[in-house]
Amino acid sequence: MGTRDDEYDYLFKVVLIGDSGVGKSNLLSRFTRNEFNLESKSTIGVEFATRSIQVDGKTIKAQIWDTAGQERYRAITSAYYRGAVGALLVYDIAKHLTYENVERWLKELRDLADSNIVVMLVGNKSDLCHLRAVPTDEARAFAEKNGLSFIETSALDSTNVEAAFQTILTEIYRIVSQKQMSDRRENDMSPSNNVVPIHVPPTTENKPKVQCCQNI
Repeated sequence: MGTRDDEYDYLFKVVLIGDSGVGKSNLLSRFTRNEFNLESKSTIGVEFATRSIQVDGKTIKAQIWDTAGQERYRAITSAYYRGAVGALLVYDIAKHLTYENVERWLKELRDLADSNIVVMLVGNKSDLCHLRAVPTDEARAFAEKNGLSFIETSALDSTNVEAAFQTILTEIYRIVSQKQMSDRRENDMSPSNNVVPIHVPPTTENKPKVQCCQNI
């Protein structure tokens, strides 16, 4: 028998990218299972989890892929950009190097993913504000310059985790539904679908009537 999880209107693949140790796996588990593991090990290869949300009365099923951040797995993970419509580009606000590497991850994303992919820059571990190494304003300015949305999160205390995924999935849904409406309008305007029959009445000439006077 089918479960409720099988019923959805849209299925969107979203990838988590960024350096190893920035908290991608805990963002995934916090959003999909509301779990956090302090002993979380580095992801080997790739794993994914799903969760459905409601947007405008539609059920959106998110299939979220957690790609390993270590260099030795990057050849494996490149295949997982395929089909992704969204990406969370994650760095650790307490480790400036993970923020510096954002540019390299963004370049890889632009090279390997669909050009229309929706990207959100995520400064994770906002609970470590006493160790902050990346100013919020600096990261926000980088995001604006590169056309990304931006948010700071904490998988540990759940801050903005829900908001991050809700925001990117809603943005993807709006883009997809607008494109569907646009395609529908174009189809409706095509000659085959827009034929209006025109009835032309026969022309009548105003000739004088000739009366027949034949005798039978």
